[in-house]
Amino acid sequence: MPLHPQAQAHLDRLAATRFSDMHTLAPDAIRQGMRRMLAALPPGAPVASVADRRIDSAVGPLDVRIYHPSPRQVLPVIVFFHGGGFVLGDLDTHDGLARSLAVATQAVVVSVAYPLAPEHRFPAGVDAAFAATAWVAEHAAQLGADGHRLAVAGDSAGGNLAAVVALKARDAAGPRIAHQLLIYPDVDFRRINTSIQAYAGQYGNIGREMQHWFMDHYLGDAALKTHALVSPLLAGDLRGLPPAHIVTAEFDALRDEGEAYGERLREAGVPVSVKRYDGMIHEFMRWPFDATREALADATRALRPTLFAA
Repeated sequence: MPLHPQAQAHLDRLAATRFSDMHTLAPDAIRQGMRRMLAALPPGAPVASVADRRIDSAVGPLDVRIYHPSPRQVLPVIVFFHGGGFVLGDLDTHDGLARSLAVATQAVVVSVAYPLAPEHRFPAGVDAAFAATAWVAEHAAQLGADGHRLAVAGDSAGGNLAAVVALKARDAAGPRIAHQLLIYPDVDFRRINTSIQAYAGQYGNIGREMQHWFMDHYLGDAALKTHALVSPLLAGDLRGLPPAHIVTAEFDALRDEGEAYGERLREAGVPVSVKRYDGMIHEFMRWPFDATREALADATRALRPTLFAA
Protein backbone atom coordinates (compact mmCIF):
# COMPACT_ATOMS: atom_id res chain seq x y z
CA MET A 1 0.00 0.00 0.00
CA PRO A 2 1.18 3.62 -0.33
CA LEU A 3 2.86 5.53 2.46
CA HIS A 4 0.31 6.31 5.17
CA PRO A 5 -0.68 10.03 5.20
CA GLN A 6 0.40 10.33 8.85
CA ALA A 7 3.85 8.98 7.97
CA GLN A 8 4.05 11.27 4.92
CA ALA A 9 3.22 14.35 7.02
CA HIS A 10 5.94 13.34 9.48
CA LEU A 11 8.49 12.93 6.68
CA ASP A 12 7.53 16.33 5.26
CA ARG A 13 8.40 17.90 8.61
CA LEU A 14 11.63 15.90 8.79
CA ALA A 15 12.68 17.19 5.36
CA ALA A 16 13.23 20.62 6.91
CA THR A 17 16.13 19.24 8.99
CA ARG A 18 19.66 18.27 7.90
CA PHE A 19 18.72 14.61 8.26
CA SER A 20 20.34 13.53 4.98
CA ASP A 21 23.63 15.22 5.93
CA MET A 22 24.06 13.57 9.33
CA HIS A 23 27.03 11.49 8.21
CA THR A 24 29.03 14.73 7.85
CA LEU A 25 28.52 15.63 11.52
CA ALA A 26 30.16 14.54 14.76
CA PRO A 27 28.09 12.32 17.10
CA ASP A 28 27.78 15.04 19.75
CA ALA A 29 26.35 17.51 17.22
CA ILE A 30 23.67 15.01 16.20
CA ARG A 31 22.90 14.18 19.83
CA GLN A 32 22.30 17.86 20.53
CA GLY A 33 20.03 18.08 17.50
CA MET A 34 18.03 15.08 18.72
CA ARG A 35 17.53 16.75 22.09
CA ARG A 36 16.20 19.86 20.33
CA MET A 37 13.82 17.69 18.30
CA LEU A 38 12.28 16.33 21.51
CA ALA A 39 10.04 19.38 21.49
CA ALA A 40 8.30 17.96 18.39
CA LEU A 41 7.26 14.82 20.24
CA PRO A 42 3.85 14.85 21.94
CA PRO A 43 3.70 14.60 25.73
CA GLY A 44 4.19 11.04 26.91
CA ALA A 45 1.35 9.01 28.35
CA PRO A 46 0.80 9.52 32.09
CA VAL A 47 2.30 6.74 34.19
CA ALA A 48 1.55 6.43 37.90
CA SER A 49 5.22 6.33 38.92
CA VAL A 50 8.32 7.36 36.93
CA ALA A 51 11.68 7.42 38.68
CA ASP A 52 15.29 7.76 37.60
CA ARG A 53 17.85 5.59 39.34
CA ARG A 54 21.51 4.66 39.09
CA ILE A 55 22.09 0.94 39.54
CA ASP A 56 25.32 -0.84 40.45
CA SER A 57 25.55 -3.47 37.72
CA ALA A 58 28.26 -5.99 36.99
CA VAL A 59 29.84 -3.54 34.51
CA GLY A 60 29.57 -0.51 36.81
CA PRO A 61 26.97 2.19 37.39
CA LEU A 62 24.16 2.46 34.84
CA ASP A 63 21.34 4.97 34.70
CA VAL A 64 17.82 3.61 34.29
CA ARG A 65 14.32 5.05 34.27
CA ILE A 66 11.60 2.98 35.93
CA TYR A 67 7.96 3.24 34.83
CA HIS A 68 5.44 1.58 37.14
CA PRO A 69 1.81 1.79 36.00
CA SER A 70 0.36 0.52 39.30
CA PRO A 71 2.79 0.91 42.23
CA ARG A 72 0.55 -1.00 44.66
CA GLN A 73 0.86 -4.15 42.56
CA VAL A 74 3.76 -6.47 41.81
CA LEU A 75 3.84 -6.63 38.03
CA PRO A 76 5.89 -8.30 35.30
CA VAL A 77 8.89 -6.30 34.11
CA ILE A 78 10.17 -5.31 30.68
CA VAL A 79 13.80 -4.22 30.30
CA PHE A 80 13.83 -1.73 27.42
CA PHE A 81 16.76 -0.60 25.23
CA HIS A 82 16.37 2.53 23.14
CA GLY A 83 17.28 2.88 19.48
CA GLY A 84 19.73 5.29 17.89
CA GLY A 85 22.23 3.21 15.95
CA PHE A 86 24.28 2.49 19.10
CA VAL A 87 25.55 6.10 18.84
CA LEU A 88 22.48 8.24 19.56
CA GLY A 89 19.47 8.19 21.86
CA ASP A 90 18.98 8.25 25.62
CA LEU A 91 16.33 7.93 28.30
CA ASP A 92 14.65 11.15 27.16
CA THR A 93 14.50 10.47 23.42
CA HIS A 94 12.55 7.27 24.07
CA ASP A 95 10.64 8.36 27.15
CA GLY A 96 7.38 8.47 25.19
CA LEU A 97 7.75 4.95 23.81
CA ALA A 98 8.70 3.56 27.23
CA ARG A 99 5.67 5.24 28.79
CA SER A 100 3.35 3.89 26.11
CA LEU A 101 4.75 0.40 26.57
CA ALA A 102 4.20 0.52 30.33
CA VAL A 103 0.62 1.76 29.98
CA ALA A 104 -0.31 -0.67 27.19
CA THR A 105 1.20 -3.79 28.77
CA GLN A 106 0.57 -2.89 32.43
CA ALA A 107 4.10 -4.05 33.19
CA VAL A 108 6.95 -2.24 34.89
CA VAL A 109 9.30 -0.89 32.22
CA VAL A 110 12.96 -0.31 33.03
CA SER A 111 14.59 1.80 30.33
CA VAL A 112 18.37 1.48 30.23
CA ALA A 113 20.92 4.18 29.35
CA TYR A 114 23.63 1.92 27.94
CA PRO A 115 27.03 3.37 26.92
CA LEU A 116 27.14 4.78 23.39
CA ALA A 117 29.70 4.54 20.61
CA PRO A 118 32.17 5.73 19.48
CA GLU A 119 33.20 6.53 23.05
CA HIS A 120 32.21 2.97 24.00
CA ARG A 121 32.42 0.57 21.07
CA PHE A 122 31.15 -3.01 20.83
CA PRO A 123 30.82 -4.96 23.08
CA ALA A 124 30.35 -2.24 25.73
CA GLY A 125 26.67 -1.70 24.92
CA VAL A 126 25.98 -5.44 24.81
CA ASP A 127 27.73 -6.01 28.13
CA ALA A 128 25.81 -3.17 29.76
CA ALA A 129 22.46 -4.36 28.39
CA PHE A 130 23.06 -7.87 29.70
CA ALA A 131 24.28 -6.58 33.07
CA ALA A 132 21.23 -4.32 33.42
CA THR A 133 18.90 -7.24 32.65
CA ALA A 134 20.65 -9.44 35.20
CA TRP A 135 20.42 -6.65 37.80
CA VAL A 136 16.68 -6.18 37.18
CA ALA A 137 16.07 -9.93 37.45
CA GLU A 138 17.89 -10.05 40.80
CA HIS A 139 16.51 -6.82 42.27
CA ALA A 140 13.02 -6.77 40.76
CA ALA A 141 11.35 -6.77 44.18
CA GLN A 142 12.90 -3.35 44.86
CA LEU A 143 11.07 -2.07 41.78
CA GLY A 144 7.67 -3.54 42.58
CA ALA A 145 8.22 -6.13 39.88
CA ASP A 146 8.41 -9.89 39.51
CA GLY A 147 11.83 -10.91 38.19
CA HIS A 148 10.49 -14.33 37.20
CA ARG A 149 8.21 -12.65 34.65
CA LEU A 150 10.78 -10.64 32.73
CA ALA A 151 10.89 -9.63 29.06
CA VAL A 152 13.44 -7.70 27.05
CA ALA A 153 12.41 -5.14 24.44
CA GLY A 154 13.95 -2.53 22.22
CA ASP A 155 13.55 -0.58 19.01
CA SER A 156 16.04 -0.56 16.11
CA ALA A 157 19.51 -0.76 17.70
CA GLY A 158 17.72 -1.46 20.97
CA GLY A 159 15.95 -4.35 19.28
CA ASN A 160 19.38 -5.70 18.40
CA LEU A 161 20.43 -5.46 22.05
CA ALA A 162 17.24 -7.18 23.22
CA ALA A 163 17.84 -10.07 20.80
CA VAL A 164 21.51 -10.30 21.80
CA VAL A 165 20.67 -10.26 25.52
CA ALA A 166 18.28 -13.16 24.93
CA LEU A 167 21.09 -15.08 23.20
CA LYS A 168 23.57 -14.35 25.99
CA ALA A 169 21.05 -15.26 28.71
CA ARG A 170 20.35 -18.60 27.03
CA ASP A 171 24.05 -19.40 26.78
CA ALA A 172 24.75 -18.27 30.35
CA ALA A 173 21.74 -20.18 31.73
CA GLY A 174 20.24 -16.95 33.05
CA PRO A 175 18.70 -14.64 33.78
CA ARG A 176 15.53 -16.32 32.58
CA ILE A 177 13.80 -14.24 29.94
CA ALA A 178 10.14 -14.96 29.27
CA HIS A 179 9.74 -12.99 26.05
CA GLN A 180 11.56 -10.73 23.60
CA LEU A 181 9.79 -7.81 21.95
CA LEU A 182 11.84 -6.70 18.94
CA ILE A 183 10.63 -3.46 17.39
CA TYR A 184 12.00 -3.04 13.83
CA PRO A 185 15.25 -4.63 15.05
CA ASP A 186 18.66 -4.12 13.45
CA VAL A 187 19.93 -7.71 13.29
CA ASP A 188 22.13 -8.01 10.17
CA PHE A 189 25.14 -5.72 9.74
CA ARG A 190 25.98 -7.09 6.29
CA ARG A 191 23.48 -4.57 4.83
CA ILE A 192 22.73 -6.75 1.79
CA ASN A 193 18.99 -7.49 1.85
CA THR A 194 16.46 -5.91 -0.48
CA SER A 195 14.86 -3.35 1.85
CA ILE A 196 18.14 -2.08 3.32
CA GLN A 197 19.36 -1.28 -0.19
CA ALA A 198 16.14 -0.26 -1.94
CA TYR A 199 14.93 2.08 0.83
CA ALA A 200 18.28 3.63 1.80
CA GLY A 201 17.88 7.40 1.85
CA GLN A 202 14.12 7.16 1.22
CA TYR A 203 11.01 7.25 3.42
CA GLY A 204 13.00 8.66 6.35
CA ASN A 205 15.60 5.89 6.26
CA ILE A 206 19.25 6.80 6.53
CA GLY A 207 21.36 6.61 3.36
CA ARG A 208 24.17 4.18 2.66
CA GLU A 209 26.78 6.66 3.90
CA MET A 210 25.00 6.98 7.22
CA GLN A 211 24.62 3.21 7.50
CA HIS A 212 28.40 2.93 7.35
CA TRP A 213 28.81 5.93 9.69
CA PHE A 214 26.89 4.11 12.41
CA MET A 215 28.65 0.79 11.79
CA ASP A 216 32.10 2.37 11.83
CA HIS A 217 31.39 4.19 15.09
CA TYR A 218 29.92 1.11 16.76
CA LEU A 219 32.36 -1.55 15.62
CA GLY A 220 35.61 0.11 14.64
CA ASP A 221 36.54 -3.14 12.88
CA ALA A 222 34.40 -4.16 9.89
CA ALA A 223 35.35 -7.80 10.46
CA LEU A 224 32.97 -7.80 13.45
CA LYS A 225 29.90 -7.32 11.24
CA THR A 226 29.18 -11.05 11.15
CA HIS A 227 29.75 -11.68 14.87
CA ALA A 228 26.65 -13.32 16.37
CA LEU A 229 26.39 -10.62 19.06
CA VAL A 230 26.48 -7.93 16.36
CA SER A 231 24.27 -9.66 13.77
CA PRO A 232 22.04 -12.10 15.66
CA LEU A 233 20.43 -13.10 12.36
CA LEU A 234 23.73 -14.88 11.65
CA ALA A 235 23.93 -16.73 14.98
CA GLY A 236 24.53 -20.41 14.37
CA ASP A 237 21.89 -21.76 16.74
CA LEU A 238 18.67 -20.01 17.75
CA ARG A 239 17.13 -22.97 19.54
CA GLY A 240 15.99 -22.49 23.13
CA LEU A 241 15.41 -18.75 22.87
CA PRO A 242 12.36 -17.15 24.50
CA PRO A 243 9.21 -16.50 22.49
CA ALA A 244 9.42 -13.39 20.33
CA HIS A 245 7.14 -10.75 18.87
CA ILE A 246 8.70 -8.80 16.01
CA VAL A 247 7.40 -5.49 14.68
CA THR A 248 8.33 -4.42 11.13
CA ALA A 249 7.21 -1.56 8.90
CA GLU A 250 6.54 -1.66 5.17
CA PHE A 251 8.83 1.24 4.22
CA ASP A 252 11.54 0.55 6.79
CA ALA A 253 15.01 -0.32 5.51
CA LEU A 254 15.31 -2.83 8.38
CA ARG A 255 12.08 -4.62 7.40
CA ASP A 256 13.58 -7.63 5.64
CA GLU A 257 16.13 -8.52 8.30
CA GLY A 258 13.54 -8.35 11.07
CA GLU A 259 11.24 -10.66 9.14
CA ALA A 260 14.15 -12.97 8.26
CA TYR A 261 15.03 -13.19 11.96
CA GLY A 262 11.45 -14.18 12.70
CA GLU A 263 11.65 -16.93 10.10
CA ARG A 264 14.94 -18.23 11.54
CA LEU A 265 13.42 -18.28 15.03
CA ARG A 266 10.41 -20.19 13.69
CA GLU A 267 12.68 -22.72 11.98
CA ALA A 268 14.52 -23.18 15.30
CA GLY A 269 11.27 -24.05 17.06
CA VAL A 270 10.91 -20.73 18.89
CA PRO A 271 7.33 -19.44 19.21
CA VAL A 272 7.29 -16.19 17.22
CA SER A 273 4.82 -13.71 15.80
CA VAL A 274 5.82 -11.16 13.17
CA LYS A 275 3.60 -8.22 12.25
CA ARG A 276 4.33 -5.86 9.38
CA TYR A 277 2.56 -2.49 9.55
CA ASP A 278 1.65 -1.40 6.05
CA GLY A 279 2.29 2.20 5.07
CA MET A 280 4.59 2.71 8.05
CA ILE A 281 8.21 3.81 8.39
CA HIS A 282 11.16 3.24 10.68
CA GLU A 283 10.62 4.60 14.20
CA PHE A 284 6.86 4.91 13.70
CA MET A 285 6.17 3.71 17.25
CA ARG A 286 7.75 6.88 18.66
CA TRP A 287 5.04 8.98 16.99
CA PRO A 288 1.27 9.28 17.62
CA PHE A 289 0.19 7.37 14.53
CA ASP A 290 -2.88 5.14 14.38
CA ALA A 291 -0.53 2.23 13.66
CA THR A 292 1.35 2.93 16.88
CA ARG A 293 -1.74 2.24 18.96
CA GLU A 294 -2.38 -0.91 16.92
CA ALA A 295 1.22 -2.08 17.36
CA LEU A 296 1.12 -1.53 21.11
CA ALA A 297 -2.11 -3.52 21.36
CA ASP A 298 -0.61 -6.33 19.28
CA ALA A 299 2.55 -6.38 21.39
CA THR A 300 0.47 -6.54 24.56
CA ARG A 301 -1.48 -9.53 23.24
CA ALA A 302 1.77 -11.27 22.31
CA LEU A 303 3.36 -10.67 25.72
CA ARG A 304 0.35 -11.54 27.86
CA PRO A 305 0.55 -15.37 27.72
CA THR A 306 4.14 -15.39 28.99
CA LEU A 307 4.20 -12.39 31.33
CA PHE A 308 0.74 -12.74 32.85
CA ALA A 309 0.33 -16.52 32.84
CA ALA A 310 -1.32 -17.80 36.01
